[in-house]
Amino acid sequence: MKYGITIFFIWINFIALSQEQQDPEFAWPRDIILENHTITLYQPQLESFKDNMIEGRMAISVKPKEKELIFGAAWFRAKVETDFDERIVILEKIDIIQTRFPDVPDDKVDQFARLLEEKIEGSSQVMSLDRLLASLELVDEQRELSEKLNNDPPKIFYRQNPTVLVMIDGDPIFNDTDNKDISYVVNTPFFLVKDKKTNLHYLRGGKFWYSSSQISNGWTSLEKVPSSVFKLSEKAMEGYKIEEDSLMMAMTEPPELIVSTRPAELVVVDGKPDYKSIEGTSLLYVDNTESDIIMDINTQEHYVLLAGRWYFSRSLLDGEWTFREPGDLPEEFSRIPAQSDMGNVRTSVPGTEEAQLAVLEQTIPQTATVDRNTATVEVSYDGNPKFTKIDGASISYAENADKTVLLTNNKYYCVDDGIWFESDKATGPWEVSVHRPDEVNEIPPESPVYNVKYVYIYDSTPDVVYVGYTPGYTCSYVYGGVVVYGTGYYYRPWYYTYYYPRPSTWGFHVHYNPWTGWGFSFGVSYGWFSYGWHQPYYGWWGPAGYRYGYRHGYYRGYRHGYYHGYNAGRRAGYAAGYRAGQRNNYNNVYRNRANGIRSTGIQTRQNINRDQVSTRNRVSTSNNRANQMQNRSNTQTRPSTRQNDVYAGRDGNVYRRDNTSGTVQQRSNGQWNSSNRSSYQQQINSESRSRQQGTQRYNNYNSNRSRSSATRPSGGRTGGGGRRR
Repeated sequence: MKYGITIFFIWINFIALSQEQQDPEFAWPRDIILENHTITLYQPQLESFKDNMIEGRMAISVKPKEKELIFGAAWFRAKVETDFDERIVILEKIDIIQTRFPDVPDDKVDQFARLLEEKIEGSSQVMSLDRLLASLELVDEQRELSEKLNNDPPKIFYRQNPTVLVMIDGDPIFNDTDNKDISYVVNTPFFLVKDKKTNLHYLRGGKFWYSSSQISNGWTSLEKVPSSVFKLSEKAMEGYKIEEDSLMMAMTEPPELIVSTRPAELVVVDGKPDYKSIEGTSLLYVDNTESDIIMDINTQEHYVLLAGRWYFSRSLLDGEWTFREPGDLPEEFSRIPAQSDMGNVRTSVPGTEEAQLAVLEQTIPQTATVDRNTATVEVSYDGNPKFTKIDGASISYAENADKTVLLTNNKYYCVDDGIWFESDKATGPWEVSVHRPDEVNEIPPESPVYNVKYVYIYDSTPDVVYVGYTPGYTCSYVYGGVVVYGTGYYYRPWYYTYYYPRPSTWGFHVHYNPWTGWGFSFGVSYGWFSYGWHQPYYGWWGPAGYRYGYRHGYYRGYRHGYYHGYNAGRRAGYAAGYRAGQRNNYNNVYRNRANGIRSTGIQTRQNINRDQVSTRNRVSTSNNRANQMQNRSNTQTRPSTRQNDVYAGRDGNVYRRDNTSGTVQQRSNGQWNSSNRSSYQQQINSESRSRQQGTQRYNNYNSNRSRSSATRPSGGRTGGGGRRR
């Protein structure tokens, strides 16, 4: 008999855990205390994850007062709400598909189910995302893959001295400022202006100033700049508090500038390459760089990792770089030790545990519940709406809109902050859509609106719509068994009265951190961006905005070899490395929307400057959310004193594994008996390893988070935008 019993996901209400703990453990199993019974819930074992629905099974035990333990198994289905910021998952609207109690007579099973349903139905519960991912690794499903990505190499600049890459999105576009004698370059995130009287260009990078008569070259450093230019730069930064980069501030000599108007990347080494061996392999790595550079001794080829892609060349200095398919990497790459200085690159080596986990995480949607009565959107066009048909698809997109607007079957659709809207007119009014047009699946990666292919509508009621998106929306894709950033295609921006940029793959040294997602750096310092002058439009860094950072932010925190040749840099200790690759936090797409997102146990926060959030404050935030969940529940739980060693088998029987000896026992006739079925012993051993890995990853993530403060400039918006001429 099927019952809507929600007991099985009471599991980790934080109310039972002290808020004084800096790192509260999502303890398993969990106890539910009733008047005459104690129910113990063991860690769920997942079987499928599709859209925003999870199915699985779990072992339970019931201890009546003064009676023996009764063990059982249950199969469930649950709606998923995710919070990637805190790496937690909420399971709601639990539906029990089937139950089995080997220790209970058939005529007593319904009695147990009704009792449990009466006490705890309607609860909303939380679990660790890392434990969820570890469990999902055992699920054999076809993963969502990306196709036809462009892996041609960008222009790769190599330098052996401090250098910064300044990217301009195509030929420079100049617009006037309040000072009629000064114009600025619209299509770059840097403060780059031109004095019309002298025809000199000025660029500000942190504490350094440069000038040149040619925008593409000839840049020299300056001690002073015209007061009008300096005042303009100060005005541009008003209201934007940015943490100073200690390394950049400690430098006494200005770095070299490279200005590029086409896709490019910068690889900087501190002097001549300092090669060191990677233990257990025939590979060398360059120690005195923050780039991932490996040399294969057998072929004398150098490999550099950019945006999750490997490129190789015989020479670093003037190499002609070629893309290497992930499956064609030298076998030695898979032998790189996880705890070595180059262990971070294992995420980009197919078949490694790190790569498999990164690919698996691509399938987890960030979800939200949208209020159909209050959520809305405004779309601005630069002139009359101009729609262009997408090659290979029966759908068109608006070239001159500040948001993604699509046209198909005489209906207009807008995607903004991960939500679908629809209208009968290109100019609106817009309402939340309950239908995602099928034609969206035809959009190829060559299109600048490809990322909306990863935004979904799961379900709806008259009041709300359940929506979500996978990391493809924030430009993270699966290719050849690894995750890569960006499609690799260059998308021409729109410009007439406004400048509307498009998603970009190259130019910001994007790198992946398994605990923090994608982050970027671009040479010496993140303090070079003029955040106030050019708001962080989605086109440069994906719809969720950007996260600056350095890739060696875990295992050893930072690599000491970078800028060893500079005393000031050494004194600074490269403290910026501790910032890691700043957390991608692509759930901020939903959080930064002002209206229309209903809280589903995860408090929707707006205008939070995470520069100000310490590790302790984050723990408090998690506990506060747990309290919200507790308030929505009928029943409280607490950590159980029992071992998390009981499993529900696919056959409906209950098994126990001794984590010391590895032996597996089956529950039957009220007793634990040795199980001789090798297939189930193998299954339970796999489940046990999954639980251990999930716990370890959860601990690793929290350890990494406590070492690195999540910092980002305040005042930025995650949506699109434009600059008026």
